[in-house]
Amino acid sequence: MAVTIDDLKDKVREFCEARDWDQFHGPKDLAIGVSTEAAELLEHFRFQSDEQALALLSDPHSREEIEDELADVLFFVLRFSQRFNVDLNTALMRKIEKSERKYPVEKAKGKNTKYTKL
Repeated sequence: MAVTIDDLKDKVREFCEARDWDQFHGPKDLAIGVSTEAAELLEHFRFQSDEQALALLSDPHSREEIEDELADVLFFVLRFSQRFNVDLNTALMRKIEKSERKYPVEKAKGKNTKYTKL
């Protein structure tokens, strides 16, 4: 069964509203939540080589912890978009279009240089 972004936003809304958390979920608080959860994801990889990081993803326990952190990031992104009427589909497509202009394939392919340096 396919699940849409709107389905996920509805699930997050129901979860939060059942707990009366709207009062704690202003834009600042949700943005902090995204950042905090992203930092918790990053913590798994701090001081790890590429090989060690890949090994973490091969270990079932570590992988589940990493997936939980990714889910937490997604939760806060979905909650922010749900609370403040951000159409994530539109926002992502618009951002990709902007990035395509900044990073044209002929200049950016195979490079990790910032667009101002291409």
